[in-house]
Amino acid sequence: MVRADGTAEVVVDGSVRRVALGSVAEAGAAVTGLVAEIAAGLGRPVPATVEDPDGVWSLLIHPDGSVEEAPTALADASSGATPAVPAPATETRAPAEERTRTRTGEHRTVAAAGQAPTLDDLLATRRRTAQQGAAHHGWQAGLRRVTGGLVSPAPGRAERARRGAIESVQRSLDGPKTIVVINPKGGAHKTTATLLMAATFGIHRGGYTLAWDNNETRGTLGWRSTHARHSNTAVNLLQDIGRFTDLASARVGDLDSYVRSQGRSQFDVLASDEDAASAASVDAQGFTSLHTALSRFYRVMVIDTGNNMRASNWQAAIDAADQLVIVSTVREDTAQSAAWAIDALRATGHAEMVRHAVTVLSAPEPKVDKHLRKRLHEHFGALTRAVLDVPHDKRLIPGGPIEYDGLHRRTRDAWLQVTATVADGL
Repeated sequence: MVRADGTAEVVVDGSVRRVALGSVAEAGAAVTGLVAEIAAGLGRPVPATVEDPDGVWSLLIHPDGSVEEAPTALADASSGATPAVPAPATETRAPAEERTRTRTGEHRTVAAAGQAPTLDDLLATRRRTAQQGAAHHGWQAGLRRVTGGLVSPAPGRAERARRGAIESVQRSLDGPKTIVVINPKGGAHKTTATLLMAATFGIHRGGYTLAWDNNETRGTLGWRSTHARHSNTAVNLLQDIGRFTDLASARVGDLDSYVRSQGRSQFDVLASDEDAASAASVDAQGFTSLHTALSRFYRVMVIDTGNNMRASNWQAAIDAADQLVIVSTVREDTAQSAAWAIDALRATGHAEMVRHAVTVLSAPEPKVDKHLRKRLHEHFGALTRAVLDVPHDKRLIPGGPIEYDGLHRRTRDAWLQVTATVADGL
């Protein structure tokens, strides 16, 4: 048994040997080494079975440490070592001919009888991108490295899900898309959601993504993002919007004086007004002018909203939205605020937008109220097309700029799933 925390157990004739290492891949390699020692003592190869939630892998481990796949029946008939592996799951292995039939069966039938196949038919028989390639994570990757690639298990269930999510995020769009994040209560994680979705889009789509703070006065998106040499905001860009309305002279590079690049995360931030002495604000007309201009330069815009649903720029953002994301922490007050916002949108002619929306529930602490979370899933699940949970991450607590690479892997994976679900609706 190899666990995700890097610990492992090998059971041989009822006796247990334990291993504790730094990762599941290292633990898997160590288990292979232990079984090889047993094989050397016996003077013959030892069949071993690796079990996970998706099925069974049958391996034959030789005294010299080399590994090859073995028929499942051989491993089952043996009383040798049986390491069970509840790691990221993988599909049950089958004979090569059966695997080929299964995978090609996912695609449409090639040319009809009597017709010569075309290029389109050839392309249609390609494997899905999410299923291609060797495993890069988990015990499957460790086994591939130990055997020098001679045994190369397919990616496990978690890795396949991650690849599928990336494929969704990278899907082609039919034009610039606007995602609007709402909850009229502060502290609902709107800004966090905006930044992490923008980062996920930017990293996996290669840029042309904007996180935009559409607070009518002052928001916190600029504070939670990497700073720039300039301090310009949406107000400054609106004042100079004429520079970007002339298609003959407008250049994306000129936006660098107004937006803030987020480096390796490959997205930009447009902050709201940060001048405490300023009386400037952005109204519906201002939002529309900004949105029209920025749509020429960005494929995806993720918009953080203020807390005033009656503000004209808040309502203008709703009208421009291709996808609504309703966020809440797993708390009564923020959840009630989200529910109230949904009621208001449904009452003002946006029922279809709500049905198409995605709800994201953030854990405010390491442990959450499971009964409340169940209630929230039932309520928002009846109103929106998807409800997803994202975990608590202590790295988000200080309130400073969010460093995407510094977040826990499970946090990044959760937001990847959120972003993929949002992208599926664009």
